[in-house]
Amino acid sequence: MRSGAFSYEALPVRVIFGVGAAAALPQEVDRLGLQRVMVISTAGRADQGRSVAKLLSHRVGAVCDAARMHTPVAVTEQVLATVERERIDGLVAVGGGSAIGLAKAVALRTDLPQIAIPTTYAGSEATPIIGQTQDGIKTTQRSLRVLPEVVVYDVDLTLGLPVAVSVASGMNAMAHAAEALYAQDGNPVIDLLAEEAVRRLVRALPLIVADPTDRAARSDALYGAWLCGTCLGAVGMSLHHKLCHTLGGGFGLPHAETHSVILPHALAYNLAAAPQARERLARAIGADDPAGGLHRLALTLGAPTSLQLLGLPAEAIDEAADLAMRNPYWNPRPFDRAALRALLARAWAGAAPCAD
Repeated sequence: MRSGAFSYEALPVRVIFGVGAAAALPQEVDRLGLQRVMVISTAGRADQGRSVAKLLSHRVGAVCDAARMHTPVAVTEQVLATVERERIDGLVAVGGGSAIGLAKAVALRTDLPQIAIPTTYAGSEATPIIGQTQDGIKTTQRSLRVLPEVVVYDVDLTLGLPVAVSVASGMNAMAHAAEALYAQDGNPVIDLLAEEAVRRLVRALPLIVADPTDRAARSDALYGAWLCGTCLGAVGMSLHHKLCHTLGGGFGLPHAETHSVILPHALAYNLAAAPQARERLARAIGADDPAGGLHRLALTLGAPTSLQLLGLPAEAIDEAADLAMRNPYWNPRPFDRAALRALLARAWAGAAPCAD
C-alpha cells in the first residue's frame, strides 16, 4: 500500500453504464444542446455507426466511417473539412480506440463536445490522452479538450465483439491498470481501481471465450475496462506504453494485439523495481509471478504472444529498441538498451517473459 502524501484529480466525465444504455443517447445529445452531430466509426463498424445515426434521427449532420488505427493526422484533416462544411456541433464516436481517437483528434482542434460509445475494452474513452501518427511516428499528449463529456457503456453492444478481439482488447485494458500501479504520479485511489480492474478482466475473459454471449461476463469486462481507462487517464505511462507506441506508430502493428504481446514482458522488466505493484497484481491475477501468470493466461485465451506473428520483421528489433530509447517515458527501472533489445527479441519469438 502506498503511504504518505499524494495528489488525485478526478476527471469531469459523465458515465452511463448498463444493458441497453444506448437508449439514453438521444437524451444525452439533447442535454448537451447539440443539433448537428457527426457519428464516427471505422469502416468495419459502419453498421453500428449507421444504427446510432438512426437512433439519433434529425440530430445527425454527418456520418463518418473513416477512423483508422493509430489516428493518422491526414485522416483527421480530411474529416475536419467535413465538420466545417456540415456545421457539425458535436461528435458521437462508436467503436473502439480508432473511432474514439478520431473524435478526440477533431475535438483537440475544434473543442467540440464528444459522446463516446465504446464497443471494445480499449479504455480510450475514459482518458484525456490522444495518440496521433504522422510520418511513421506516434506521439501522445494530454488535454481536457479530448476528454469526452459523456461515455455510454452499453453491455449489449459488446456481445457481437469477436472472441479474438475481445481477448486482445482485454489484455490491452489490463496494461493500463498494470502500469498505473507503478506510475510516478500514482496514488492509493488509482491503486484500488487498478487492482479491481485486473481482477475483473482476469475473471471475465475466460468466461467470454467459453460463451461470447455471457452478459454477466461481458458486463464485468466492460466495467473492468472502464476502471482501466480511468487509471490510464489519471496517471502517467511507462515502458509498456512506450514500446507499444513505438511498435504501432513506427511499424504499423495492430494496437490491442501489440499490447497483449508486450505486457508480460514489460512487467517482467519492471516489477522487481516495483514491489507494491507486484503484490497487487499477484493478488488480482492469482499468480505469485504476475508476468508469467499473464503470459500463461494469454496462451490459454488464445491471445497474441508473438511480435513475429503480428508482422514485425526480425531485422526491425534493433531499430525498435533504438526508437524506444528516444525520449523515454518515466519508468521505475531505467531504460537500458541491451535489456530492451532482449525483451523485444523474446516478445518477437513468443517466448516466456523473464527479467534481465
